[in-house]
Amino acid sequence: MEAHPEISMTVDAANTTALHTAATQGNIEVVNYLLESDSSLATIARSNGKTVLHSAARNGHVQVVKALLREDSEITKRTDKKGQSALHMAVKGQNIEMVEELINADPSSINMVDNKGNSTLHIASRKGRAQIVKVILGQNETDTRVINRSYETAFDTAEKMGHAEIAAILQEHGVPSAKVIKPQAMNPAQELNRTVSDIKHEVHHQLEHTLQTRKRVQGIAKRLNRMNLEGLNNAINSTTVVAVLIAAVAFAAIFTVPGQYADDPQNISSGLSLGEANIAHKPPFLIFFIFDSTALFISLSVVVVQTSVVVTECKTKKKMMAVINKIMWLACVLVSVAYLALSFIVVGEHEKWLAIGVTIIGATIMAPTIGTMCYWVIMHQIESSNKKSIRRNSQASRLRSFSVSDSEVLNKKIYAI
Repeated sequence: MEAHPEISMTVDAANTTALHTAATQGNIEVVNYLLESDSSLATIARSNGKTVLHSAARNGHVQVVKALLREDSEITKRTDKKGQSALHMAVKGQNIEMVEELINADPSSINMVDNKGNSTLHIASRKGRAQIVKVILGQNETDTRVINRSYETAFDTAEKMGHAEIAAILQEHGVPSAKVIKPQAMNPAQELNRTVSDIKHEVHHQLEHTLQTRKRVQGIAKRLNRMNLEGLNNAINSTTVVAVLIAAVAFAAIFTVPGQYADDPQNISSGLSLGEANIAHKPPFLIFFIFDSTALFISLSVVVVQTSVVVTECKTKKKMMAVINKIMWLACVLVSVAYLALSFIVVGEHEKWLAIGVTIIGATIMAPTIGTMCYWVIMHQIESSNKKSIRRNSQASRLRSFSVSDSEVLNKKIYAI
């Protein structure tokens, strides 16, 4: 099967052929097919000067490189617009087999320099490729005294980039500093060029460091938001369960009051009507009835809201939960009062001290609990307000990549909403 010549030679705006695309992706079957149909495709360069060999070498596709070299071994000498060969591309990666394949195909390409005077040893040293540096140094053809336009040898480049391990390897193999080779050769223009190069490198390093820091901070902010959202969702689920539980208890309590009801038409006590609770005339029962009914309807309203309203925005969801939580606090207090009121009837007049004791115990437990929750809510609101004021008044805080409402979680493991 032959490839249609119009298809194989088709290029895009960057002069990229189908062979470039196949080589970049490492699709050896398509590469072999296209080379068999037209071997001259391997020599077509993109608009940036990179050949198919450049693309395959940079992406570490050894089989593709071998196929290209079988078609034309001289292609290793082709350079892109930066003056870099395929071997320059290969040493930027970490595929040692790729580097060895290109060196074996053309050992002289080791000492080819790009437009900035960098040899493959310079590139590998700058990228921190220790194993590839060793492979290059192991070749007899390697010139270890090449000085680039920044007046640096590979040893100087490794030191400038902070690659101490590679600098030690280069020093061990006798790679000198440019100052040793030509101590007086650097004129003022070269000194200025090197200074500018060092400044550019430092600025680039700082920009990269800032970008990485920003990404990490954004990642932390996302995790905090996710944790905050999970906490809110858990609170919503818990509130719904509690609301259903309180509603069920309050509903059942109305029909299970002590003393039962007047249910015998032939034997109705004086002052009662059929179906009336025997204790309905007592004040504690009225307190119980009012408070229990109120707790029932409050809980039902919460259930309706929780099962009907869908909130996607975290801040709005937090505000809604804050209101619902306060309502549930009220429902819990009402149920407690209803229980205590009914307890005075259950124990009777002679054992009223039991009801009083239970009231003291309940108040001792519930009052500090509700009080503590209120304290946390107030303190949380005060701290949030203070931080927002600081953020508005401090110009430096505007550089933060996440809001105070998110960052305050960093300082608090627990807070009340």
